[in-house]
Amino acid sequence: MFPSLELPQLLLLRLMARIGLAAGLAALLALPASAQMGVGPIPPNAQPRSYGGGWDCDLGYVLDGAECVKVEVPENAYATRRSYGTGWSCHRGFEEVDGTSCSAIPVPENAFLKSSGYGWQCERGYWKDEQLCVSIVLPEHAFLTDDRTGPGWTCERGFTADLDRCLPIVVPENGYLTNVDYGDAWSCERGFIQVGERCDPVVLPINGFLDPGAYGPGWRCDRGYAPDDRERACVAIELPQNAHLDDSGNRWECDPSFQLSEGACILGR
Repeated sequence: MFPSLELPQLLLLRLMARIGLAAGLAALLALPASAQMGVGPIPPNAQPRSYGGGWDCDLGYVLDGAECVKVEVPENAYATRRSYGTGWSCHRGFEEVDGTSCSAIPVPENAFLKSSGYGWQCERGYWKDEQLCVSIVLPEHAFLTDDRTGPGWTCERGFTADLDRCLPIVVPENGYLTNVDYGDAWSCERGFIQVGERCDPVVLPINGFLDPGAYGPGWRCDRGYAPDDRERACVAIELPQNAHLDDSGNRWECDPSFQLSEGACILGR
């Protein structure tokens, strides 16, 4: 509706339509200078915007009322194209002090300036201790990592961390290292099951097969058989009329439209 108007002007028109002309004029006077930035005649040291309406101050100048005044750029800083604020930013490796100067960021020994130019980071092999970079003490059988939330090292394969040491993992006969960061450091080979700190052979019942699952006796029954925990055996499943084996093959359920009642499948009512 008003293609040539700036956003503050459009907002003012809406405000005046709601609260009346007099109140709208009062609101206009109360608007901050930034709301009217770049509106009106182009002052010296300014140029029209490449798109839309209005104007912006030249590089090295900032808006002061309706004029563009020269920016005093401190040492180790450069002028920006922002028409508001200080009009300058510090060079990489420097930080602003009280909005008047740029001070070098102190980088301790064995550290480097971050790529962003703000702050620093310890080199590999060191960890941050307040404003210093302290050497990481690497225990025997350990190697450095890039994880900065822990001690900065991890144990070699076959060893486990114990405070500031790496102790060897005792793997029982018929066992193997798991190579996991959490949980059991070792597991039993196929055909064996963990019993305390050893791996005992799995005794397979007739009509059973080895089960690689982490829990249970280490075996499962063939389809059509169910485990009998007391006998450690697989017994044949006797299917009642109007029943079938479920997907596991070790249980049964009633056919559709039939309901279980006292061990039988009866037609539902």
